[in-house]
Amino acid sequence: MVPVSPQTVSRARLHAVEISGDAPVVEGPLSGYHHDTYVFPLPGLEGEPGRRWKCREPRSSLVWFDRRCFVSEEQLLRALAGRLQRIPEVLDVGGIGLQAFIEGETLQALHPTGRPVPSVFENQLLAVFGQLAAISPQSITVGRRCDERDRPKDGDTDGFLERLIDFVECQVYQNNLDAFEGLFRELGIDGFAFSRVRKMVSGLSSRPFSLLHGDLHRKNLIVDPQQRLWVIDWELAMLGDPLYDLATHLYLMRYPRHQQERVVHRWVRTVEAVRPGSSTGWQQDLPRILAFKRGQSVFTDIIRVSLSLSGGGSFSWRALRQAVVELQKVLGAAVEPLALERVPSRSHIAAALLRWHRTRVGDASGPA
Repeated sequence: MVPVSPQTVSRARLHAVEISGDAPVVEGPLSGYHHDTYVFPLPGLEGEPGRRWKCREPRSSLVWFDRRCFVSEEQLLRALAGRLQRIPEVLDVGGIGLQAFIEGETLQALHPTGRPVPSVFENQLLAVFGQLAAISPQSITVGRRCDERDRPKDGDTDGFLERLIDFVECQVYQNNLDAFEGLFRELGIDGFAFSRVRKMVSGLSSRPFSLLHGDLHRKNLIVDPQQRLWVIDWELAMLGDPLYDLATHLYLMRYPRHQQERVVHRWVRTVEAVRPGSSTGWQQDLPRILAFKRGQSVFTDIIRVSLSLSGGGSFSWRALRQAVVELQKVLGAAVEPLALERVPSRSHIAAALLRWHRTRVGDASGPA
């Protein structure tokens, strides 16, 4: 094994090696956007088999596309123990919170995006939504990192979504204009899009707030050998409108149409049985929140896929082809919420991305 200099080793790996006491057993980094994650075994109690645990650290220089609510994911998981089924256990070792590694396959690996989800997992997903709806803001005492102005009063769904729109406008769009303004403009995106989005979603029905996972998609759902569904990655959890969590889930899951309709109606029945009023006005509000999600993705995906062009240190033509296809699809889905005049052609998107890359790295180091 080639030794790695301390400067190139992440803090998560250093902690994992220190805690495990055996560098060769440490696996990673695991794939993931937000964190450097390493996995290693620890011996169990007497008579019990050892288990594997995850040590994680946020990636350095990461562009955050979503607002974070809680100070610590591990704190939240500790508080939810016994209230939510099948979430990772947390173990404290030397002041470091480790999460139990869930052995199994992601739902994405078993049933990829766009394909139906078997009923055994659909049923368990609806149970998760019911458990989330039962957890009110008043019952969560975990430390919060968000400002007071980002904590609208219970039931203020308009205020809740406005704070999310404001985050995308200020933290994702405006904070990245120096690097991406030209590319945004070439793809038909400008700051006026946010006023259009606000007008589209104003006047939402009031619904009682609850705990939201915020990122409930197939890669964050683990199927264990007993066909039980585990929910991981609570980094983006927040307190707010339960219909927003459903909309985010639907947008990310890409269910076939017939299954999406069934999931929506089952969700309504599930949350109403737990907390009446949680689905109030869903017929009018769900399409509007889904439209917001399509518009939000334009800003985040333009930045994310642009940065992927040279993610390995050199320009990737393969990444460019993938980026062009993805961005055209995302822009096409956002025509209505962002009031786009047209969807750029693939050749237009490719040329815009190439110009952006050459401007960013300099002509001398750009692609030939």
